[in-house]
Amino acid sequence: MAGLLTEASAPGATARERTRRSRLLRLVLARAAGSVAVLWGAVTVAFLLIQLMPGSTVDVLLARSSVTPRVRAEITAQYHLDDPLFTQYLSYLGRIARGDFGDSYVLRQPVWDAVGAQLPDTLVLIAATLLVTAAGSVVLAVLGANRRRWVQSLFAGVESLVVALPPFWLGLLLLTVFSFTLHWFPTVGASGLGGLVLPTLALAAAPTAVVAQVLREGLLRALDEPFVTTARARGIGELALRVRHVLRHALLPATTLMGWIAGSLIGGSVIIEIVFSRQGVGRLVLSAVQDKDMPVVIAVVLLAATVFVVVNIVVDVLQWLIDPRTRGTGRPA
Repeated sequence: MAGLLTEASAPGATARERTRRSRLLRLVLARAAGSVAVLWGAVTVAFLLIQLMPGSTVDVLLARSSVTPRVRAEITAQYHLDDPLFTQYLSYLGRIARGDFGDSYVLRQPVWDAVGAQLPDTLVLIAATLLVTAAGSVVLAVLGANRRRWVQSLFAGVESLVVALPPFWLGLLLLTVFSFTLHWFPTVGASGLGGLVLPTLALAAAPTAVVAQVLREGLLRALDEPFVTTARARGIGELALRVRHVLRHALLPATTLMGWIAGSLIGGSVIIEIVFSRQGVGRLVLSAVQDKDMPVVIAVVLLAATVFVVVNIVVDVLQWLIDPRTRGTGRPA
């Protein structure tokens, strides 16, 4: 009898699994389609802003040296800089679609060679920032999820203060205290683990405070659920209750927020890399913007936008898999 029931239920289970996979595929395809528009918009805005900046691209190509009008005209024609702006835009889009980003005007090397040489340092900083943000926000949320109003107000006040601090100012403060005064960490430009600590703290401070606030609100809501009363009646300690049972109920909105933070950290690392004189994509793109080195600017903008959309697609899929409530329409709540 058990075997018959299993066989009878198998087709229904298979159909449900096919439906689940179909909805997940539709979710990914919908997000991917929207991501194409985001990438196109990022490239378009970057192209227009570079064109609107003062200065001449020909001067950048000539390293701002004085040349005869004939040589200047030849360079302009070679790079099609005398074409109408819309023609230049369409030509650039076509090259990007083929994966041809050209050479850097200033560095005189392929764009992806220039970006690839700086990318590892930025990725290490971003990975360390995400790790500190995740761990720090969980600790702060668990400790601050207290029914006493003064405890909540204390944590909320400190977190609001941290969020309000400009990252560059916090970075300078950390350098002044821990590098120049206490000599605990290396000064600007240092590599290795010691040189990573202060930049990571400066970049992770505000995201940690924001995620901690979201997590704490979720924890406080979850503490009102009936399962908490049941768990306490069974003698589970307060810390174990929050970490093992309550925390997972508050993770869904925090996961969305962490996805947004992860996607935006390439842009946020620019200031930190400058303050701490670190090598990385941030310093590269700043120099490229100052020099109107459009191939490098477009490549970095497209890289940042791609990371952002990929991370958000992954977050949407994780939400869909974790929370059954999001599966009815194929969209995250």
